[in-house]
Amino acid sequence: MVLTNNPLVRDKEPGVEFYDTDYLGVLSLVRDRVHLGHRLLSHPLSGSIKPHETPYKTVVMSADKGELDLKALSIIEESILACMKFYTNSGKRSSDKKNLQDFQLIDYDLVFS
Repeated sequence: MVLTNNPLVRDKEPGVEFYDTDYLGVLSLVRDRVHLGHRLLSHPLSGSIKPHETPYKTVVMSADKGELDLKALSIIEESILACMKFYTNSGKRSSDKKNLQDFQLIDYDLVFS
């Protein structure tokens, strides 16, 4: 299962779950899925671009549900706190439109390369 707010991922990969939300919104959706028993298959803070620098995030999770994975829950909760800290310390950066395609491609390549 792939959760994303990245239009490039939505357009290139069939079956993804696309949400019109920000980076933090994707992480919150991932946390909700972890609570339902899905496992993280990619790290919520993968890549070297900080949450306040890009508007896009794609996370891969298991399609099947099982027991609550406490390690995954800890990872996603810490990722949400880190994201909120970046927003608080640096502000949520608005990307100018010429860079949006670059950020989409970087997010896409992190997951699908």
